[in-house]
Amino acid sequence: MADVRVTYDQKADAAYVYFADPKKHLNVARMYPCDPIDVGGMINLDFDESGRLVGIEVLAASSKLPQYLLDVAERLDIEGS
Repeated sequence: MADVRVTYDQKADAAYVYFADPKKHLNVARMYPCDPIDVGGMINLDFDESGRLVGIEVLAASSKLPQYLLDVAERLDIEGS
């Protein structure tokens, strides 16, 4: 099973799911915002120069992502994370 890095900022209620190699610098060439009405929130898809999906930003993450995923995510709002 592949490891997927997930970060979460509880104060902002924003999460990011990384699909790119975590050892490499994430280079986003294009961002595609999903229609907030269709998805009931703001979700942005990030693509690299080759058109590959490298990550997903999820705002209002606590209402869009499973709680277990937020529980194991790397926390950005806690010092020392």
